[in-house]
This record gives sequence, C-alpha cells and structure tokens, in this order.
Amino acid sequence: MFKKILVANRGEIAIRAFRAAVELGAKTVAVFPEEDRSSLHRQKADEAYQIGEPGHPVRAYLDVAEIIRVAKLSGADAIYPGYGFLSENPELAQAAADNGITFIGPPARVLEMAGNKVTAKDHAIAAGVPVLKSTQATTDIDHLLAEAAEIGFPIFAKAVAGGGGRGMRRVETMDELRPALEAAMREAESAFGDGRMFLEQAVLRPRHIEVQILADSQGETIHLFERDCSVQRRHQKVVEIAPAPNISDELRAALHRDAVAFARSIGYQNAGTVEFLVDTAGERAGQHVFIEMNPRIQVEHTVTEEVTDVDLVQSQMRIAAGESLDDLGLHQESVHVRGFALQCRITTEDPSQGFRPDTGKITTYRSPGGAGIRLDGGTVSPGSQISPHFDSMLVKLTCRGRTYTAAVDRSRRALAEFRIRGVSTNIPFLQGVLDDEQFKAGDLSTSFIDERPHLLTGRESKDRGTKILNWVTDVTVNKPNGPRPAGADPKAKLPRIDLSTPAPAGSRQALLELGPKKFAEALRQQKAVAVTETTFRDAHQSLLATRVRTKDLVNVAPYVARMTPQLLSVEAWGGATYDVALRFLGEDPWDRLAKLREALPNVAIQMLLRGRNTVGYTPYPEEVTKAFIQEAAATGVDIFRIFDALNDVNQMRPAIEAVLETGTTVAEVAVCYTGNLLDPAEDKYTLDYYLALADEIVAAGAHILAIKDMAGLLRPAAAAKLVTAFRERFDLPVHVHTHDTAGGQLATLLAAAAAGADAVDVASAPMSGTTSQPSASALVAALANTERDTGLNLDNVCDLEPYWEAVRNIYKPFESGLPAPTGRVYHHEIPGGQLSNLRQQAIALGLADDFELVEDMYAAANKILGRVPKVTPSSKVVGDLALHLAAVKADPADFEANPQKYDIPDSVIGFMAGELGDIPGGWPEPFRSKVLEGKTINIQVAPLSEEDHAGLAGGSASRRSTLNRLLFPVPTKAFEQVRETYGDVSVLDTVDYLYGLESGSEHVVDLGIGQGADGLDVGDGHRLRPGDPFGQRELALERRGGIVRLEQLGQQHARTTGNQAHGPLARPGKRGVELDTIQHTQSPRRASTGINQTPTLQHSGHSGIHRAGDRGPQRAKPGLVQVLVQFSDPRGKGRISFGDLF
Repeated sequence: MFKKILVANRGEIAIRAFRAAVELGAKTVAVFPEEDRSSLHRQKADEAYQIGEPGHPVRAYLDVAEIIRVAKLSGADAIYPGYGFLSENPELAQAAADNGITFIGPPARVLEMAGNKVTAKDHAIAAGVPVLKSTQATTDIDHLLAEAAEIGFPIFAKAVAGGGGRGMRRVETMDELRPALEAAMREAESAFGDGRMFLEQAVLRPRHIEVQILADSQGETIHLFERDCSVQRRHQKVVEIAPAPNISDELRAALHRDAVAFARSIGYQNAGTVEFLVDTAGERAGQHVFIEMNPRIQVEHTVTEEVTDVDLVQSQMRIAAGESLDDLGLHQESVHVRGFALQCRITTEDPSQGFRPDTGKITTYRSPGGAGIRLDGGTVSPGSQISPHFDSMLVKLTCRGRTYTAAVDRSRRALAEFRIRGVSTNIPFLQGVLDDEQFKAGDLSTSFIDERPHLLTGRESKDRGTKILNWVTDVTVNKPNGPRPAGADPKAKLPRIDLSTPAPAGSRQALLELGPKKFAEALRQQKAVAVTETTFRDAHQSLLATRVRTKDLVNVAPYVARMTPQLLSVEAWGGATYDVALRFLGEDPWDRLAKLREALPNVAIQMLLRGRNTVGYTPYPEEVTKAFIQEAAATGVDIFRIFDALNDVNQMRPAIEAVLETGTTVAEVAVCYTGNLLDPAEDKYTLDYYLALADEIVAAGAHILAIKDMAGLLRPAAAAKLVTAFRERFDLPVHVHTHDTAGGQLATLLAAAAAGADAVDVASAPMSGTTSQPSASALVAALANTERDTGLNLDNVCDLEPYWEAVRNIYKPFESGLPAPTGRVYHHEIPGGQLSNLRQQAIALGLADDFELVEDMYAAANKILGRVPKVTPSSKVVGDLALHLAAVKADPADFEANPQKYDIPDSVIGFMAGELGDIPGGWPEPFRSKVLEGKTINIQVAPLSEEDHAGLAGGSASRRSTLNRLLFPVPTKAFEQVRETYGDVSVLDTVDYLYGLESGSEHVVDLGIGQGADGLDVGDGHRLRPGDPFGQRELALERRGGIVRLEQLGQQHARTTGNQAHGPLARPGKRGVELDTIQHTQSPRRASTGINQTPTLQHSGHSGIHRAGDRGPQRAKPGLVQVLVQFSDPRGKGRISFGDLF
C-alpha cells in the first residue's frame, strides 16, 4: 500500500480520499491556493502545501506542474485526483508516471480514449453496445449544421472534452443550433481547453442510468450495479438513486452486461462509470443507448457504497497499488444490492435566482443524523467562507432504506433537519423534488425538473429565529429609540383576575341578538350614558404617534372584556393605525383586528372609517370600499364610525351603504365639528350648517349620529346646543367624541350628556388628557349615582390604569411633547391625532424649539385653504402646507397672494384640484386659480386592474393583501420588507422590539404554541452547547472595516462587561445585519473607528452558562461583541431566550 497520498482536489472529495487513505494506513497531503487557505480539507490532511499564484485559484488546481512539484516535495508516492479538475486529464496521469508516482485511476491511454466521447463511441460500437446517431467531432460549425439534418431534432450538441453538464446543449430546432454550438464551444474551450463539438441524437423523455465499474490491472472487471441519475438541471445531476427504481430485470441485466463489455473492450482499470440513456416514450421505450464513460470516481458514488457495502475510494487506492479484485474480496457473484440509497447534493445555489451560486459566511450549520443517514462535506461548518471561485456544493446527503419509499422518506426527514444560515441553499428545492408524487413513485426522466417550474419558486425556510435575532441585534447596538426606559413590565401591572372564566355578555352579544337597527334603538332608549373606550386607538394615536403595538393591546383586552363589559364599544382599529402598523411597526393591521376580536369577544369593536377613502387618504372605487367593509366586518368590526374630511355626505354614502349591506354591523356616521358655533361672527359652521348636514346623514341610513370634534374645539355650551338640536330633530342616538387638548372637555361631555347625548368617548386616565380623550375614570366618577350613571365599575376602571401607565412609559420616544393642556388649540385648531405627529415632523425639520411657528403657520394655512374641517386627510393637507411655510419662513400673506412663487406641496395642489371633494362654503379665490394655473391635475379615481378585481373577489387572505396594496402601496412594501428581513416582529415584547437586549436579564420570544427548540429555524451562530439541558446557543457581532455582521462565536463561553455600543440605525444586509460604523464608549482611542479591540471577558456566573474547563477571565477575539442566546422549552412552548449583549 502507498505510504503517502497527495489528493489533487479540494472540499468534500478531498476529505473523502483522506479518510480512505487514513484507514489504509497512508499519510495524506493536501494542496490549496491562497484563496482556499481556510478550506476544511487543508486542516484534515497530515500535510498541506500552497499552490498556484494569488488571484487564480481554479487555475492552481488545474496546474499539472504544480501538482507534480508538491508530490515530489512532500514525498508522495501516489496522486488521487477525485472528480473534476484534473481527474480526467491524461497529462497528469502521464506526468505522474514519468516521475515515478502512481496515478490512482486509469492509465493515460485509457483516459484519453474513454474521456473522448467520439473515440468511446467507436469502441462501444465495436463491443456491440447500442449507441446514438452522431457526427464526427470538429470545431467547424458549418459542417455540424450540415450534418444535423441527417440526425434530426431534437439533438444534443456536446463538447468532446465536456463534463458535468458543461459544453452541452439540447437543441430543438435548426434555428437554435448555431448559437447553441457557439455558446457550448466557448464554454468547453474555457473549462477544458478543447472546443471541439459533435452532434448526437436526443432520446425521448430519457432516463439517465449509469453503471459502476471496478476493474483491476489483471484484466478482471465487475459491475457494482446501476444508479439512476435522471433528476437533472441543465444536465447536472441533482438527485441520484441506487439501484434504479422501476426498471425491468431484463433492462437491468442488459445495462450491466453492456457496461462490463465496454470497459473490457478498452482495457479499463480502476473505478469508472458507464453511462446510458433509456427511452421511456415512443417506439424505443425501454431501450438503452451508450452515451459515455466517466473514467473517474463520481460525485454520486456514495449511493453505490451504501447499497453494496463496497468502499469505492479505498478500492481505487488498493487497485492502483497493484491489488486485484480477488485481493479485495470482490467477485461478481458475491456483490449484492441491499435496499435503496438516495443522494441529494446540498449546494449554495438559489433556485429562485436561476440557481445562481450564493457566497458568504455560514453562520449556522445544523445537520441531520440517525440511522441510514450519511453526510459527506468539505466546506460546511459555522464560520466557513463560501468562495465564488469553486463548486457550490456544501455537503452530500446520502440516505438508505430497505425500500425505495423508505429511502425517500428518510431523505425528506433529513432535509427537514438541516439548518444552514448565512448563505442561500437549494434545500427547499430538493424538498419540493422529493415531495413530488411522481418522484415518490419512481417515475423519473431527465425532464423531471423542466416539467415542474414551480419547484424553482417553492417553499422557503421561515428562519424565524435568525430573522428575529437580526432585529434585536440591530436595535440593541444602534439604539434608534434611545436607552431602555426604567419601569415595571406592563404585564406585571395587570389586575389579578381569573381569565379562565368566560367574559360576560356585552354589547356585541346585544348587537348580534338585536341587529344593528334595534341595537341603535335600544341605545337611544337607555338612561345610562354609553361609553366608548378609545385607548386602543385614538388615545395612542393622539399621544404616541399611533405607535402602540398589537401585543400591548391584546395583553389587556381580556381584562377589559371581563372588568368593563358594560362598554358600548372599544375603538380599536382604523384611522392611522392601519397605515402606521404597515409603515412603522412591521405588523399586518388585519392580524391586529383578528387578535383583538379573539381577545375581546363580548364588547363591540369600533373602527374609524374615512368614508369612501376607507382608511386611506384619497377616494377609491366603490368596489374597494365595499370589499374593505365586508372584510372588516367578517374579521371583527361591529361599529363603523364613518366620516368625511370635508363633511361631504356623497363621499360617505358608498361606505354607509356597504355597512348597511352587511346586515350585522352599525353605521355610525359623524358630523365633523370645527370652528365655534356659539360665536355670533361665525358665518360658515353654524348650527344650521350642522343640522342640514345631519339631515343628509340620517337620510343616508345612519344608525347612530356622531359628533366628531377632532381638535377639542367643542365647548360645553356649544355641545349642549348642538346635542339638544339633534335630539329635537332626530330619533337616532347621538355619540360625542372630542379631544381634551385645552383641558376642559370633561365639562363638554357632561354638558352633552345633560343635553341628551347617548354615548361619549373616553380613554383610560394614564392615556387621557391633552390631545387624547378625557379620562374614563373621571367621567365614570362624575356620573356615578346619577340618573345617567354609566354602569361601569369605577374600581375596575381604575384597576386597569397601572397597566396603561406602564405601557405609556415604554413608548416615551413617541410622546407628543405636550406635557400639559394648551389653549392655543382654539387658535390653530390642530386635531389631537395630528398634533403629536406634527411635533415629530417638526423635530425632523429642525423646528423642535420653534413649534409655536408651526402652530401659527397651521392657523394661517387653514385660513388660506378656506377654513376646512380638519381631519385626516384634509388635516394632512393643512399640516403639509404649515410645515412648508414654517420651513422656508414664508410670509403667509405673500404666499396667499403669490403661491406661484413657492414650491407648493403636492397634497395642496391635489386638494385645490378637488381630489378630496368640494369644501364647505366654496373654494378660496383667487388663491385656488393661482395654484392650479398651468397645471393639469387628474383627480379621477384610478380604475382597478383585472388583478385587483380578482384579488378583491378572492378569499380573505387575497382580499386583505389586495386591500393593503391598493390603500397603502408604499407602507405595504415596507411591511413586506420587514417580514422578509426580520420575520414577524410582532412576537417580540415591546421593550425588546424598541430597545433590544438588556444586560443581565433573559429575554423571551414566543414563536408559537408547541414550537419546541428543535422545531425552530434558528441561525446566525447559534450552536448547541454541551451539557446544556435547554440547548443554549451563541451569537456574536464582529466588526470588519465599519461593517458589523452576525458571526459565530468561538469556543469561549464568556461575556464582556461594561461595554455599550451605539450608532446610527442599521441597514438590513443580505445576511445578518450590516451596521454603519459603530462607536464604543469605553475606547476613546478608537471612538471613530469602531468597537474596542480587546474587551475583557469574564464568566456570567449564571446557572447553565459556566461550564467545567473554563479558566476564569479571558481575552476575547478582537472586535467581538458577544450575545448569549438560550432556548428554553421544558413545557413544549416555543421560546427563544436572548441573554446578555455587550
């Protein structure tokens, strides 16, 4: 046996050869170019030598002189070529022989003949093996074109020296042949240095079956049965099976016979593969033809090893060393097939991107195991760098079973166990192949993949853990919302009540029982003032820029259901919540509604609907309005508060009619209040104006008449006057909504109640006041023990307040900045919901310290635009103009007189063109004409496409996604991008979502009921730690040249102390998280360049983190920020626990 074997290859096959050599007692030598210096095969060998020149890594492995140089330098007495590179190159075999080194493979003359497809075909004919019609090899394309007609189409254009699918094309027509030949010729010339081509007859729906040959130097040849390699893409094998399923015994015997005959006819030695095509259609179905012989080991040799128990690589080495098949104990009659084996090649090719090989660093690698599973890999481990220079294969998965079905099922299970992160893989594609019923049945052909284009766009791994970690890492390091505020966990403030008891019947049950019309009548007849709770929507829209997340609403909803079941409704949806959920929170608003409906089964859910605009900012076709209302009603909305920004009933009518059509939901239609109807000088928004408007609303079919005071301008006496007038004229219930911006609106609600209002809006005390609604507890207490007692339990209302106080504390960065009431609202008339948003916009414009200017400009803009009712979207128009005037320090009078001198916001131009409808009292002239002068504005509602119609007419999921896209195309794209990059971030607790991880504490994420640790897709450096009952995994951030990526942590189980990184908001990278340059507070010498180089490490001392063998305080790898990531799942509930980030 050889003493030292040099393997002239890399990756998986190199490691496979090293293992075989070690078992035979030989030393091993590896070669590698500079670009491949980190490859695993280098570390597996006894010796390793660098070859080639930097910058040409592939050329290095193809350099015969370099291979021979290293073989002589290392003292190797044999060279093993593997497959690919120089494995079929007779020059290497001859050079080795010339230098007294054994080439483990056929001699050079056999390589030249077997590797030449034309010569091989001649020998096949001489041996009586059936072959295809073909031409002679040449580089003369015109000659090949002339001979193509004699063969007929379809036809194959093949390179003489081709292999692995390169230099090969299937051509269907004569017109396609020349460009195909030219492309294949260039490919073959580049890959093999030989551009000669020949044409060959194509087989109809062929199966590709190859026979494994083993021959010694004494002239003995045997076969090791066949393999089916039919599942291919562009002639590259994807899945291989041994033995071939579903072929007749006669065909199997003929394949074996002809393979051995061909090998003997050329005096073949060592291991090789004789390849055949078998027709499965047409007159020749079941017949086979020889196509070529591969004079080397094949990638798929593992399936043959598994079913025959013959080590092919060891056999190659022993035969090359002079042993006979008899010495190996191999005789044809003693070799048998046991069961089936199936091989899948796991690569970095992305099927959705045309199988483009991906590159990068593997951040997580978890492989399958168990009986009947074999893995052969060479470039796959956490931290491995996938180079663009070499083959994209990561690992070969070989699974065996007693039957073909068992082997397929085991392969499917094994594929599902893989977790590879950091690079794309073809695993989802392979899963699709193995799930196919025809594949399971063994009905295979080389067109299998081409006939199933859906395999290229199939399933994707959810990868939830990795994506969530990316988000958490991002906000932890960058702190886009500042430091985590101190304070209790809101959930700890929830009242202690028994949630296992069903919620008592409430307004929803009454609505379902009575129907909307009688429900409204019952509301009108009751003495108690009905209460709508707005904390779930308008309160946080007004105070916290609508940023309160679904999780915080759903947490408290069951308590509201049980402690305040007397509520008329909970306003929980619509308005800006829809836009903000998509745009800023990474949440689907439909999911929010569905979850709230489930958590709040007994109290009616109310939403704010912008008339024909639904929740958007411009009118939409009536089909959209109708579909939206139908889906909202089906998902959970009971009461629709409908309004129009300009009080145009015609714009509200489509929405009113759609609500009435449901037959189950309430149409509450609002009069938008502005101005001061008590002012004798008021000449537009008078009592007569509101009564006339209410007449139209009632005639349109409203169930409830609402007064919507967006800015808190409705004074107590005005409320009494307006409600009294409505009471005298209409039988409908009256519902009053206001904002407490000036601080006196509790008096307004009490005055309205005294005048006969049937319902009012309030918010939980910690979320009330200023731009929000008046306090719920104040109203309940004020009316307690009176004729109009709300029926709500004051203690219960108050017991919910600590939760909302804790929630508000979490959202401090989004506070409106209005610490106390302001009477300036009577001057600027900014709606409560807009005031907080305007403050945020002013901060972005650098006007944070001069907000009074923005307020003054808002008042001026309101006057310029014609004193319109200010509610979304009209309020947005006024706000846009106000911010523009403030930003450029414009004189409002000059702007009004000469608007053409200014860059007018698009929303203002559209508004003046009538995009939102006609304004009350007529347009401001000549301002409007000046704004529109020379402009052509299309205000027509854009028609729906066929795709839109189909989407709205489809099921719930289709309708929701279509509505999202139609109403908010840009926010919907933002939402989809967040889901794609970070997954479902709504599962994060709000403190983790906004602020990231906290030192010394555990952070838990519930991914779903029953999703245990082993069932989660977790990546980016998570590695199971020995001896850990809950399966702890590690993560690290590594800074390289201003970029921070999630990386695999080394062997050290420790943590840094006292370090806090900060910097600008991260950009989502292709894998992991890419961050802008990070500054480090404890490294002033490197403050401008990044995280300090050598932070001190010490053990955390927490149970399950310290382990035997740790040696106390250590030094970290330079530039590492470490995160402990823990999985804990003792009860079967899927959780990820995030430990310390430093």
